[in-house]
Formats: sequence, structure tokens, C-alpha cells
Amino acid sequence: MSGTRTSLAGWLARMGFTDVPRAERELAALGIAAGGHPLLTALAQAADPGLALAGLARIAERDAGLTEQLTGDAAFSARLTAVLGVSKALADHLARHPEDTIVLRGQDADRRQDQAAIRAGLLTAVADGGQADAGDPAARLAAAYRRRVLHLAARDLTGKASVDEVGQELAGIADAVLEAALAIARAELPGDAAPARLAIIAMGKCGACELNYASDVDVIFVAEPAPGSTEEAALKTATKLAAGVIQVCERSTPEGSILPVDPNLRPEGRQGPLVRTLASHLAYYDRWAKTWEFQALLKARAAAGDLDLGERYVAKVSPLVWQASQRENFVEDVQAMRRRVEATLPKNMAGRELKLGPGGLRDIEFAVQLLQLVHGRADERLRAPATLPALKALADGGYVGRADADDLAGAYRFLRRTEHLLQLFQ
Repeated sequence: MSGTRTSLAGWLARMGFTDVPRAERELAALGIAAGGHPLLTALAQAADPGLALAGLARIAERDAGLTEQLTGDAAFSARLTAVLGVSKALADHLARHPEDTIVLRGQDADRRQDQAAIRAGLLTAVADGGQADAGDPAARLAAAYRRRVLHLAARDLTGKASVDEVGQELAGIADAVLEAALAIARAELPGDAAPARLAIIAMGKCGACELNYASDVDVIFVAEPAPGSTEEAALKTATKLAAGVIQVCERSTPEGSILPVDPNLRPEGRQGPLVRTLASHLAYYDRWAKTWEFQALLKARAAAGDLDLGERYVAKVSPLVWQASQRENFVEDVQAMRRRVEATLPKNMAGRELKLGPGGLRDIEFAVQLLQLVHGRADERLRAPATLPALKALADGGYVGRADADDLAGAYRFLRRTEHLLQLFQ
């Protein structure tokens, strides 16, 4: 027996387990007492074998058959250990909901679910109660959201989803969350609320379908009166709905909160009304908008709510975006905005900032957006909201050298993947 223990302890040390006695205890709880077990091979391939094993031990406390299931299904074992070796947050979720490991099993585990199915799944979770917290639809939504992120993270970490695909799917999940949160907010309206149409416009990385695992979702709210309502009454209802959406997404529940929703790209920012009519938006952009606001509108996309109204908003503001380059000092304004962002960073951190530091993600994004806005007025091929498709269009049009575009795209994907891994870990 002593020889077996020595053999296992030595194997654990060689495979990167930093706390061997703890690992032995956790393996014993899983029914593993010797080297050579197939689950040990999967654990050794995790980014942090000790973190992965700790997560498995916690889930197994709620699912006594977990070790047997993992032993008999190498693909399931690889997916689960890959996730648990990076993300304690997803381990926490599975410790509460061990039944959610089902999304990591079978052929569908490696397949992307279409957007309609994701949206329907989150709306169903809100409506029927599920198994999370029958009293709080926000908790049910948070659990359903994490289940979808779990499915995506496993595909990401096992190489079944590219960086581009991860950003697109995270944006799709965020759209579905906004739709479900809006349904909750509607259900919480007082019975005498005036009818109103409300569109949720995704901005920033969500609007461009290049969202991160841990990113604010930037939005703008647009409203119109529904039949039988005045504009004043409709705006009052729509403002309650918009505030409700934000509150549902950020509400503290036993499942945690979902994601932060930031409405501050709206006209006048924090000082402006949370919701405006389409006509009010257009009047503001015509008279008062600054250059950076048109740059931000490049990524505007109808995401949830009244999609017809949302698409009308995008169609109306899009021409304004491509006329912005004619504004006086346009290029200087864009460059000054980039310098202001960089100036907010502590000097000892600037060189380590993946997103905002020199040579980081924002440098690539600002360079691409500046070229788009300068040349996109005359060349509609450049009007892609996402960074990588826009960079390709710039190269295809001869505005950026192909070698430079390839270097920038490679750097961008590397930085985004690093950012994703850090966010999953943290």
C-alpha cells in the first residue's frame, strides 16, 4: 500500500499538482487510489490540474456517479476538466447544479446552438421556474445564462470554437439575456402602465458581436408609443422597463448576478434621459453629438425588444456615422480620444494592459475604426461593425497592406484569447 501511495504521490507531483496531500484526499473521495486511472490523464492536461480536481471533488459530492461517467466517456472528461482547470466560477455553478454537466456530454456538446434556440431556452427558464429558485426569475435566468456560458467555454477550451466564434456567441447569449430580462421587467410593471414599444440597441463589443466573457454590455434604449398611448406615458413605461432590464441583469441572487448593463453611451450620457424616442435621438445627433459618439454608433445593432423599431434606429443613424469624417478636426478628435483613454492608466500598469495599453486591443480597434470612418463614406465594403471583418475589408480594398493586416489580425486574436482566458480564470 505504501508503494502505491508513493507511486501516486510522485505522479501527482510530476503532473503539476502543487498540493499533493490534498490531491490524494480528493482523489480518494472520487474512488481513485492509484496512478494509471484515465481521469488522471485528463486532469494532467488541464491548465491547473489542482483547480480542476478541486472542482471535480465538489461536484462529486452532489453527483455520486460522476467518476464512473467520466471514466466511461473520454470526451466528457476532457471537456469538464478543461473548464474546471480554468474557471472556479463555473465549478461553483456545477457544484450547485451538477445536472448541468449534461451540456458537456454527447454530440451536441461540440456544436453551437443557434440563436433562436438560445433565446427560447432563456425565456423558458424565466417562465417555467426550472430548478434554480422558483421564487426569483432573475435567479433562474442567471443559472440558465451560466449553463450556456459553460457549454461555450468547454468548446472554446477544447479548440472547438475560434476566438471569433466565441465573441459572436457571447453576444448572442447577451442578446438572449436582454430579451429575457425585458420579459421579467414587463411582468413586474404595474397593471395600469401605458403600452410602449421599447428597442434595446447593443453597442460596443456586444453590438459588433465580439463580446468577452466578462464585459459590460453597452446598450441604448429607444422607445415609441404603442397604439392607445401618448408619447409622455409611453416614455414613462419604457423608462421603467429599461431600468428593470438593468436591474434584473445586475440583481444579486443565490446564482450571482448575470452581467453588467451600461447605458451611458446614450445621448448626454449619465445626465441624459435613460430612454428617448427615435426622433429625439436623431435631433440630438444632428445638433449636439461629438465625434466619439459617431464612432461608437458604428457598432450599433438591434439586439432585443422591438426589433423593428431597433432596426429603424440603426438605419437612421447609420448615414450619420459615415458622414462624421467630414466634421472639422475629425482625425484629431479620434486620436485625442485614444490618448485620453491611455492617459487614464497608471504608468506602472500601462505596458501590461491587454485592452487599453499601448499596442493593446484598443490600439488595433481605434486604428481600424479610424480608417473605416475616413474611407467608409465612399466605400460601403468597409462598413463592418466587427474589428476582424473590417480589417479584412480594409486589406481587400487596399487601404491596409495585406502583411500588416495579417499581423494585426494575428495580434488581435492572440490578445483576445489571452483576455478570455484571464476572464474565465478570474
